[in-house]
Amino acid sequence: MAGLFDLILSTKDAITKDNITTSKELYQAMFSGPESDTGVAVSPESAMRYTTALSCVRVLSESVAQLPLMLYKTRSDGGKDRADGHPLYQVLHDKANGWNTAYEYKEGQMVNLATRGNAYAYINRDNKDRVRGLVPLNPDAVEIKQDVDWSPVYSAIMPDNSRRMLKSNEIHHIRGPMPIGYKGQSIISLARNAIGLGLAAEKFGSHLYKNGVKPSGVLKHPSAIGPEATQALREQFEEKYGGLANSSRPLVLEEGMEWVALSINPDDAQFLDTRKFQRSEIAGVFRVPLHMIGDLDRSTNNNIEHQSLEYVMHCLMPWLVRIASAANRDLLTARERAEGYFCEFLPDALLRGDFKSRMEGYAQQIQNGIRSPNEVRSLENMNPREGGDEYWRPTNMFPPTEGTPAAAQG
Repeated sequence: MAGLFDLILSTKDAITKDNITTSKELYQAMFSGPESDTGVAVSPESAMRYTTALSCVRVLSESVAQLPLMLYKTRSDGGKDRADGHPLYQVLHDKANGWNTAYEYKEGQMVNLATRGNAYAYINRDNKDRVRGLVPLNPDAVEIKQDVDWSPVYSAIMPDNSRRMLKSNEIHHIRGPMPIGYKGQSIISLARNAIGLGLAAEKFGSHLYKNGVKPSGVLKHPSAIGPEATQALREQFEEKYGGLANSSRPLVLEEGMEWVALSINPDDAQFLDTRKFQRSEIAGVFRVPLHMIGDLDRSTNNNIEHQSLEYVMHCLMPWLVRIASAANRDLLTARERAEGYFCEFLPDALLRGDFKSRMEGYAQQIQNGIRSPNEVRSLENMNPREGGDEYWRPTNMFPPTEGTPAAAQG
């Protein structure tokens, strides 16, 4: 039970002296999250029940997960080679641990970053201090304090429900956006009111259908009836005509009763406009283009490709740099960094244009000697061909030191 109690207390942004006054509020802070201004409790879990937030987190996490995180070693000529012989290469590129693929690991860590502002992993090292595996940790179960030298000190709840202090070389910590000191901030908590309004709008729409699309109405009886008869009449009416399944049943009234509907038109209540605005606002918070979460109102065939490139450059790249930088800091020793090892994402797959644009770009690169034909074939997932490793050079672009080609001397 000590571990569970520590886990509850670790939710510091929800449980504070200022916002907890009753036992009900304590329960809500522990299990539902603090309330937004709409009165709807917003936590990382409840926010994922809001379709727009769920869509944005899925777009981000799946985009990061599908991109390979590579380990390179710098060459003496300034180039770089893939360090596929290093144990860390397999951990980052293929299999994070005994039960998580690299894709699953990156996807889960990106979900934690987007919803909780921090992602943690336990580093499994061998006797040479090289990384052999990364085990993702529940961010709610990790506690951070600062030592006298300002360095962060970590402790985490272990599988046996005990809390353990972790050494600096045992923890991999990726901080989310706008970090404060040694911790990142949760986008969910920063945008709590906006997400709460979206949740409230969805709940309002659900209640419209739950109540037969008509939120309320009045049964008008020609004569006065007592409290017991009123209650019995209400229960019978709700049983026969309440709910979406009964919304189309013909209404049968006796004893001269009349049904007076007091429904609220969703358009008059600006319900649809509110939901549309919240979708746009939340997508803006996560910096995800609207067309990627299913809103195509302002998208055309001409601008979607450009919006997708902007997504990679302005939304995804900051996350990729953040994750790769943390990997360089935590997963490589000082000696390995000095030897030229470094981690870097390959976002090329998301930057590819349409087929015609790619072919035109490849042709220019081959003609100007920037890439060889086999390098282009590799980018298109094709096997190399014989003679395809040669670099072409236009006859009018030879360096002066090499002289003029015989064909051009004429």
